Amino acid sequence: MSTELPSRSRALRSSARITIVTSTYNEKFTSALLENCLAELKELGDMLAIDVVRVPGAFEVPVTVKRSIVVPDKYDKPDVVIALGVILRGSTAHADLIGTAITNQLLSISCDSLTPVIHEVLLLDDEQQAFARCVASALNRGREAARAAVAMLNMLEEQNALSSDARRVANVDMSASIMR
Repeated sequence: MSTELPSRSRALRSSARITIVTSTYNEKFTSALLENCLAELKELGDMLAIDVVRVPGAFEVPVTVKRSIVVPDKYDKPDVVIALGVILRGSTAHADLIGTAITNQLLSISCDSLTPVIHEVLLLDDEQQAFARCVASALNRGREAARAAVAMLNMLEEQNALSSDARRVANVDMSASIMR
């Protein structure tokens, strides 16, 4: 596991819509994740439309992520979704089963919808680890999620620009061959 935050990507130059789905279970940690995520997003992009949806627990995160992508019309569909939650291990395998199910579902949703889903539903051993990753600043996963979301938005913007350029070149080549 990394011991520091990844470096900041360049600030976002265009507008984008981000949906953040956050669990309220283990609220002192999930609220801190959300606050740090929002603070970082404000620093990285002033043209972001951000929707926050709160769900009771981590298990409800994937279905809400999927609804945020599938249900809205094309103008309200998020460009990126951030999933936040905290699962603390107990003395049974329940937390590991929940963590695995959430990870598999978020990956599936992202791949099926081609919408990036930033996965920060954390499976942690204890409150000390939760504090280090949710409240403290050195390993803050809320800030990390925001940075990953903006990095993905930048990458998508670059891909879209390249494909637009390729279409323009193809249209010019097609026009030139028709004129011959």
